[in-house]
Amino acid sequence: MFGTMQDFPLTISHILRHGRDVHAETGVVATFEGEQSSHASFADVNERAERLAKALAGLGIGDGDRVGTFCWNHQQHMEAYLAVPAMGAVLHTLNIRLAPRQLAYVINHAGDRVILVDASLAGLLARVRSELVSVEHFIVIGDAGESPLGETLSYEDLVASEEPGYSWPDLDERSAAAMCYTSGTTGDPKGVVYTHRSTFLHSMVITSGSVLGIAESDNVLVIVPMFHANAWGTPYAAWMAGADLLMPGRFLQAPYIAKMIASERPTVSAGVPTIWNDLLTYAEANPVDMSSLRAVSAGGSAVPRALIEGFDAKFQVPLVQGWGMTETSPVCALALAPKGVDGDEAMEYRVKAGRVVPGVEMRVTADDGSVLANDGESIGEIEVRGPWITGSYYKDGSPERFHDGWLRTGDVGTVDSKGYLQITDRSKDVIKSGGEWISSLELENAIMAHPGVYEAAVIGVHDDRWQERPLAFVVLKPDVDISAADLVEALRPNVAKWWVPERWAFVDALPKTSVGKFDKVSLRKMYSEGNLCIELPEVAQPPAAEQPSGVEPNPPGR
Repeated sequence: MFGTMQDFPLTISHILRHGRDVHAETGVVATFEGEQSSHASFADVNERAERLAKALAGLGIGDGDRVGTFCWNHQQHMEAYLAVPAMGAVLHTLNIRLAPRQLAYVINHAGDRVILVDASLAGLLARVRSELVSVEHFIVIGDAGESPLGETLSYEDLVASEEPGYSWPDLDERSAAAMCYTSGTTGDPKGVVYTHRSTFLHSMVITSGSVLGIAESDNVLVIVPMFHANAWGTPYAAWMAGADLLMPGRFLQAPYIAKMIASERPTVSAGVPTIWNDLLTYAEANPVDMSSLRAVSAGGSAVPRALIEGFDAKFQVPLVQGWGMTETSPVCALALAPKGVDGDEAMEYRVKAGRVVPGVEMRVTADDGSVLANDGESIGEIEVRGPWITGSYYKDGSPERFHDGWLRTGDVGTVDSKGYLQITDRSKDVIKSGGEWISSLELENAIMAHPGVYEAAVIGVHDDRWQERPLAFVVLKPDVDISAADLVEALRPNVAKWWVPERWAFVDALPKTSVGKFDKVSLRKMYSEGNLCIELPEVAQPPAAEQPSGVEPNPPGR
């Protein structure tokens, strides 16, 4: 027996039309320009999206053709977010932080025919211009002048040359809408292709109270880059709900973010932990008014407990940790505390990676592929499935990344009976010392809990006696003078004694991947090349009874 409901396609075209028809004059897209913001209504943005679609069609872009964007977060990027998928083409957001070799690879692998590029970023794209085999046109947003890309087209001239009005085609909800490539830290990036259906459903869940509850009354500050997993879905969710959108452009430094928040009064925002850590540090010496915000989401890498507590204490604004991947659109889990808990008990839930959201299923598997219990104790690889989870990669099956229809995430952790996920590490980053596992993530969070530490990253390095031991890289806050021995003493009450690192390296900055995570490949290379000054404080040997079964006490620092 089948139901009687209409088979209505779930497409970005519908998201566009709904925002245009229902929120035409109430919704606003604002772009911060350093001192103030420009503003455009949803009606204005829709009209320009129609003109953009016409202009792209005039350049020969049609069904399934890839259109790349190499842009900051701004109004024109939002216009492309709407126009390109709604016309039946595929939006390919290009990560502006990719190394040149990887950037050329993803453009050629995707087969981009046109690239929209900010004038301020044209020089980065020009580095790979000669290697691009499929690109026919570069469309420059802003004053191109004598562009390093050579012959280009002007975005504003193209949009102005077309009349408003465009007949958006009927689309199959299963057809490609957008694509994004993984960061590719250990190999070539892999392409993930989002469908109209997956994007629509993902947008719906973000507007739900189980996630961010974005509504017409909200003003959403989109700090997470629009080139990374569709800015976590916030632009489409906000347009769908009629919420105002605030785009920071290239002004991502703490003083500018503080100025944006004070002047534009956003209610919701999302960004990587580094951005929020910078803002919290800036607020130690400068006034920052966060009173308009009801929720701030952080993800992309683990959010330290100290950062969550710092937002509570300094701003009285909840910093909500989320978890996901490019492969998952990306929202899979959000760390909202369950009903009936508050205070310290609520914090124990908030510091987890997140609670699985409606529409996603999550499980833990052992090395042999068997499914473990969601009991909060059984540790294994996290696997997920759902309507906005990829089932393959573009032109790359990679069957080893999938297991009986589930995506193998590469994250190691636990899931409890309430659906809360706790990541203990990436499978490639866990440290095996004396036959027992040490979580680099938990060590990093414990180190960053020290008030003098700005950032910390931990890797495993070879040890003759213990196979591997942790090496901690630390960035101190300005004008802070503490030693490795000080940090060892601070760690002792908070982690198992045999976890405490014997090796410490103080550095000016930590290398980051293209999506803002600690680049542990680069850190391992720095160590292997001997380009570090390593402190070796004495680490006292704990009694044998405090060691895991079968593991000897740790050696002193050497």
